[in-house]
Amino acid sequence: MDIQLKRGLLDICVLAAIKNEDSYGYKIIKDVSPYIQLSESTLYTILKRLESMGMLTVRSAEHDGRLRKYYHITDLGVKRIEDFREDWKEIMTVYSFVTKEEQND
Repeated sequence: MDIQLKRGLLDICVLAAIKNEDSYGYKIIKDVSPYIQLSESTLYTILKRLESMGMLTVRSAEHDGRLRKYYHITDLGVKRIEDFREDWKEIMTVYSFVTKEEQND
């Protein structure tokens, strides 16, 4: 898979994982793992990038005597998911065109 496409898909998966409730690293990985492979080091790179882009915010809270970072999606992050859904319609149209000969075989 094209690296840029995969990067974009990973960003969307992370945003989708925190869309309905704030979450933390381990839970995000657990939530997306049935759909796409995501390492811890890749996740934290994505989280930092999304934070710098204003698509999520971070807060620290104590959990079992340790500080845990919780991630919250912003309006800009929600908009990115909505934009992705619109983009995906176009991608599926292109996919249908590319595979139409295979479907007729």
